[in-house]
Order: sequence, then structure tokens, then C-alpha cells
Amino acid sequence: MTDAVLYSHPEPGIALITINRAEQRNCLSLEVREGLRAAWARFEADDSARIAILTGAGEKAFCAGGDLKEMVEKQLKVPPRDMFPVPYENMQLSKPTIAAVNGVAFAGGWMIAQACDLCVASTSAKFAITEVKVGRGSPWASPLIHMIPQRIYMEIVLTGKPVTAQRAYEIGLVNRLAEPEALMECALELAREVLEGAPLSVEAARNTVMLSTEMGRAAALEAAWAAHEKCYNSDDAQEGPLAFSEKRKPVWRGH
Repeated sequence: MTDAVLYSHPEPGIALITINRAEQRNCLSLEVREGLRAAWARFEADDSARIAILTGAGEKAFCAGGDLKEMVEKQLKVPPRDMFPVPYENMQLSKPTIAAVNGVAFAGGWMIAQACDLCVASTSAKFAITEVKVGRGSPWASPLIHMIPQRIYMEIVLTGKPVTAQRAYEIGLVNRLAEPEALMECALELAREVLEGAPLSVEAARNTVMLSTEMGRAAALEAAWAAHEKCYNSDDAQEGPLAFSEKRKPVWRGH
């Protein structure tokens, strides 16, 4: 990893991945892409981290998108599917993630925020899929149909106009809003709430949400039952009810 992307543990169980190129609006340059690829791989292999928070350095930008200068120099046409490290698409992750959007999340910045499981945003943040403004494309936006209403999705991609953090919250793109100075605490609090759950239950719940976007109701029910078998048969499934009956916090073991 390079200093273009930082990896740290602000609290036990939580990894913090920070795009550290504020002077370049944290755009997805080659060094940032390589840094993110390494950071996501490190998170997946990091047994001490059960959840990750992705954010950007500075106050102005979470990530302003791809490096347009690089695209001009390379005369980039269709980008390779693995050009940008996208959680759960070309970066295989088994643990939940939170985007903490501290400023503009435009184009590729929207893409990586969208790919995370949860999203908190500063009240000063803005979101936009700006590809129509520069003649590029946004095929990666297709999962939005499962996240926001179709008419709103259509307006966002046809106009390329930014939406405020408040509007993003209203349409369901953002889970929680926070004042700029409180953004990281908001993200950490959400991470802590996820960490309170049994690890195998959290994993099964996340998998069920994603499975449900891929299939119809009956098939999703069948897949969900299968996804939860491991957690039902775990020691934690006995520990949870026991802890409740003994009026104490459960001690999760993840098996």
C-alpha cells in the first residue's frame, strides 16, 4: 500500500480506509486505484476487522471520480471491468462496509459509495452521476434500480445534475446524515451497531439482502433459508438466547 490510501483501526473490529489525495479531490488515479485494491484485500484478510468504513481525506471531496487527464492520455474507450476496485463486484468481500461521504461523490465516487452496503453523509456532501456531461458511461449504476425509485434514477443519469445530501437521504441512497464535524462519529456509531450483532447472523443477513435483489420472491425465500443455516447451527445461536435470559451481553465467537 502507498500513502494514497490509508488503512487504520480507529476502534476494535473496525477498519478505516481513507482515500488520501485531497489536493486531487481524491480522484481515482492509478495510485489511488492500486491503493484501494490493496486496502480492500487487506480488509478481507484482516481477522481483527469485521466492518470497514471508506472515506476521503479533507472536507471537499469523498471522491470526484475517475482521473479525466489519464483518460485523455490513454484515449480510454471501454474501461476494463477490473480497472476500478469496486467492493463486492471485482473485490471479493465477505464483510459489511460503510461509505462515509465527506464531500462530493461524483461519477466513480458515486460508484464506490453506492457499492458499499451502508452510507452516511455529511450535510455538505453532494452526489452526481456526471458521465453524460463528459460523454462517458455509467453501466455500474444499474444496481440503483434496487435502491432508489426508477423516475429519480432516470433523472439523475439523464441530467448529470448533483443532488444534495438531504435529497440523497430522502430518496434512500443515504442511511444517515451528520454535520461535517460529526461525520466520522456517525459512521463509527453505525459500525458499532452492526458489530453488536452475532457475526454469522450479520453475514447471513447481508447475503440475504443481496440474494433478494437477484431473484423473485419464492426463490429468494429458499436462498435465504439456506444462507441462514450456518448461523442457526452455530454456538452463537445458543449464546444469544442464553445471554438474554441471563440479562447480560452475549459473547460472540463467530462459530
